[in-house]
Amino acid sequence: MHSPAREPNAAREQRSALVAGIAAFGFWGIIPIYWKLVRTVPASEILAHRFVWTTGFLVCLLTLQRRWSEVVGVVRSRRTLLYCLGSGTAISCNWLMFIWAVNANRVLETSLGYFMTPLVNVFFGAIFLRERLTRLQLASVILATIGVLNLTFGYGSFPWIALGLCTSWGIYGLLRKASHTAAIPGLFLETTMLLPLALGYLFLLQDRGTLFFGAPHWTESLILISSGLVTGLPLVWFGHAARHLRLTTIGFLQYLAPSGTFLLGVFMYHEPFTRAHLITFALIWTALVLFTVEMVRLWRSRREDAEAVPPIGD
Repeated sequence: MHSPAREPNAAREQRSALVAGIAAFGFWGIIPIYWKLVRTVPASEILAHRFVWTTGFLVCLLTLQRRWSEVVGVVRSRRTLLYCLGSGTAISCNWLMFIWAVNANRVLETSLGYFMTPLVNVFFGAIFLRERLTRLQLASVILATIGVLNLTFGYGSFPWIALGLCTSWGIYGLLRKASHTAAIPGLFLETTMLLPLALGYLFLLQDRGTLFFGAPHWTESLILISSGLVTGLPLVWFGHAARHLRLTTIGFLQYLAPSGTFLLGVFMYHEPFTRAHLITFALIWTALVLFTVEMVRLWRSRREDAEAVPPIGD
C-alpha cells in the first residue's frame, strides 16, 4: 500500500523536476544571447573567465549543500582525478568552440552539433563500451552521417564546428561516466584542475595590456563574472530533474536546447539557411525520431521484463 501522504509529495517532486528540466534545457537553448553580450571579448579570454567564476560559484554551492565530503572522496582516487582532468579538457574544448561559433555568427551550426550529440553518444557507446546497436539505432547513425556529407558536398563547407561540438561532448560524457562522479563535485574538480591555466592566461593578458576586465570594461566585466552563475545554475536544475524524472523524459527534454539555438540562428540572427541546410537538418531530425522511438521501445521492454520477474519467495 502506498502512503496517501507520500503520493502528493511524489507528484510535487515530479512537477518541480519537470519545471527544472525545462528550465535547464531551455536556458541552454538561449545561451547564445548571453555570449553575444561579450562578443568583443576573445573567446579564449571568455573561456578563462568562465573557469575562474564557475569555480567560485561551485565553491559556494558545495559549501551550502555541505558536499565537500564527496569532493574529498573523489580526490583520494588518482584514477578518478585523471578522468576528471580528461573530461575537463574535453569540456573546455567544447565551451571554447561553442563561444567562438556563437560570436562568429555560426549559431545554426552549433544547433546541428547538439542535435547530433545523442547519435554520437550511441556511436561511441558501440565503439568504446561494446554496446550493441539495434537496427534502428544503426539506421539513425547512417542518416546522420549522410546529413553531414550532404552539407559538406552540397553546401561546400565541412561542418567542423558541429562535429567538433558533438564529438567533444561525446568524449566528455564517456570520461564523466568512467569517473563515477556526481555532476556538481565532478564539474568542480574539472574546473579546479584547469584553473591555474585559466588564471595564468588572464595574468598574461593583463601583463600585455589586452585584458578585457576592469576599467574601462565594466559592462563586460560584470557579464564575465556572472558566467559562473550562468554555467552552474542550469546544472543544479538539471541535477534535480535527473533525480526525479524518467530517462525517456530527459531524453525528450534534451532536444529543447538545440531547438532553441536553431530558432535563434534562423529567426533572431538571420543566419543563412540554404536548401543544403534544410536537407541536412531533415535527415538529422528523421534520425532523431528513429532514435527516440527505439529508445522508448527499449525502455518499455526493459520495464516489462523487470515487472515479469517474480518477487523472491513466491
